[in-house]
Amino acid sequence: MAEAEEEVAPTEKQQPQLSSSPSGPEDSQPAVVRSEGAEERPKEDGAARCGPGGLHVEPTLDQFKIRRFFVLRPGTLNQAIKDVEALVNKEADGSVHGMWLMAEVDHWNNEKERLVLITDNTLLVFKYDFMMFQCEQIQKISLNFIDRISYGTFSFPKRSLLQREGEGVRIFWDRLREPSFSSRWNPFATDFPFITFTYHPVRNISDTFAALCDIQNFREKLKDAAQKAHTMKPVPGKANGVLVLNQQIHIDAYVGAMSFLGNQNKLGYSMARGNIGF
Repeated sequence: MAEAEEEVAPTEKQQPQLSSSPSGPEDSQPAVVRSEGAEERPKEDGAARCGPGGLHVEPTLDQFKIRRFFVLRPGTLNQAIKDVEALVNKEADGSVHGMWLMAEVDHWNNEKERLVLITDNTLLVFKYDFMMFQCEQIQKISLNFIDRISYGTFSFPKRSLLQREGEGVRIFWDRLREPSFSSRWNPFATDFPFITFTYHPVRNISDTFAALCDIQNFREKLKDAAQKAHTMKPVPGKANGVLVLNQQIHIDAYVGAMSFLGNQNKLGYSMARGNIGF
């Protein structure tokens, strides 16, 4: 499907044209919490400490697991925000309205860490490497093509061995096109006319990250931006407006050994993994 004026696909994946700053992460922290995303220095309660006599005292298991996410390192999120905002095309995409840190859930139930931006005209999904400070992939979805947003808990087929707790949000941009049979069974397929997000694991680390990972706020901002885009740039032959539904988000996967192992070990996230990085 092509837009009437620009004649570009409603969603496309690109390799970024700009690289991240060579200076690495900044040490300064933002003074104000913004919806676009701001970072607060992570709490040091879970840090390893030295006890009497120089004995090493390990943090609790949960604290240790959370601290392994590179996005929590001081200055990392600020650098990521600067890098992805530099990749926004002001003429085509417009101004940035908000930024969120979320996890994308694909059609095989695999989690993947993502930075998501809403601009005047586009929903931008960034695959960002928080260890190497570089954007690896950009997916662009035109807001005036988004026709449906559903949110709720996740569901699987009756005989599926998979399960997923929590809530998510799914964005559709072509209600008339169904995924092909080959795409459904291809774990690497990317031609689906929808994208699904859920909460990032670090959302409870602080109030700042709770706001940055708030998918309910993301859903409301996306609905408003898409409605405005439909009004400003209607697509000929396409019903304008966004339908918001409160319903279960279905993932048509049954066994998913790959997703089980990947999600348990957080392979879709930039994390410290022993003596090696992501």
